[in-house]
Amino acid sequence: MKVLIVGSGGREHAIAVSVAKSPKVDKIYCAPGNAGIGQIAECVAIGAMEFDRLVTFAKEKQIDLTIIGMDDPLVGGIVDAFEAEGLRVFGPRKNAAILEGSKAFSKDLMKKYNIPTAAYENFDDAEAALAYLETASFPIVLKADGLALGKGVLICNTLEEAREGVKSIMLDRQFGAAGNRMVIEEFMTGREVSVLSFVDGKTIKTMTSAQDHKRAMDGDKGLNTGGMGTFSPSPFYTEEVDAFCREHIYQATVDAMAAEGRVFKGIIFFGLMLTPKGPKVLEYNARFGDPEAQVVLPRMKNDIIDVMEACIDTRLDETDLQFEDNAAVCVVLASDGYPVKYEKGFEIRGLENFEGKTGYYCFHAGTKLDADGKFVTNGGRVLGITAKGADLKQARENAYEATKWVEFDNKYMRNDIGKAIYEV
Repeated sequence: MKVLIVGSGGREHAIAVSVAKSPKVDKIYCAPGNAGIGQIAECVAIGAMEFDRLVTFAKEKQIDLTIIGMDDPLVGGIVDAFEAEGLRVFGPRKNAAILEGSKAFSKDLMKKYNIPTAAYENFDDAEAALAYLETASFPIVLKADGLALGKGVLICNTLEEAREGVKSIMLDRQFGAAGNRMVIEEFMTGREVSVLSFVDGKTIKTMTSAQDHKRAMDGDKGLNTGGMGTFSPSPFYTEEVDAFCREHIYQATVDAMAAEGRVFKGIIFFGLMLTPKGPKVLEYNARFGDPEAQVVLPRMKNDIIDVMEACIDTRLDETDLQFEDNAAVCVVLASDGYPVKYEKGFEIRGLENFEGKTGYYCFHAGTKLDADGKFVTNGGRVLGITAKGADLKQARENAYEATKWVEFDNKYMRNDIGKAIYEV
């Protein structure tokens, strides 16, 4: 079969690597893709938001399955556009992708269906938000309602910081239209855990847990980024936590969406906070996380095509989702200065060191081929260096060793990804 993947980052590279393992697949396309994806798929110069061109391409090439990796096209309704033309596509429709597309919607959904989450209020007026803050407890969290590349969340320790945050989000429009509305919610403490899941509208099958590192610098300092590294599984995600989430969060979310007439088929990413009062939902995403996909998918035993088709056909209950009894760690190699300002176009050296190495992966995020056919940096997050190991400590050692195999000018990384595992 022929498969089209929509997206261009490390997540899409991880998806492509999994798709390439399927004996059912003989041709992979990726739009627009990147230099690394281009090694296993044919990259097509069509943007992820060019729905008409993507639909036309899928029809011309007789694509059997299209996989949507990114949030923007999902929230924009790409699945609806494909389905309207009779094309087979994996991902939620527009009315279901709102679970990620609007934080205000998802908070209201959780409140209505008693799904544990932080206390909050929604605002579409900056003056009202500022007035609310006068009586709030600190620290407090401000969230742009819409999509903001994983960066539209501000943790404010003082009233003055919060006032500046409202100004940035709602008045200065730092995150564009995502700041038309804003959620102000209580600050929760505890361990963060990510749990991805496959959903077919009725049944939900959770994947192995993971934990992301969002801040740019060691010690969880600096600005929020799209993710500087991750590990899987999380040692803090215990059987007790899993049992609670299955009873009160996972199936409850799927059922709530169905009850609202927004049947969800695709991936639901649960961002959880393990608070002293029990697990609560921090956020939902409507697709694979990045870089969570880079540590979760390499550990999945199933044929990803089988699982995705089961979701589309509402027969996920027949699937026994299985993961390897090991661990994986991903360290992101970024351009120094990310996520604010950074240079691009530096040659990447040493990629050949990953060839033939079992249990090691070099997922491309911001890369391209230059005029001479050399791999060069082309983004803030450049590569996701992932390694597996018998346990988390071994996987972490392997991943950091593998970061030495590849070099480029301006290379930057955090040195404490997965350090929390030593506290268990």
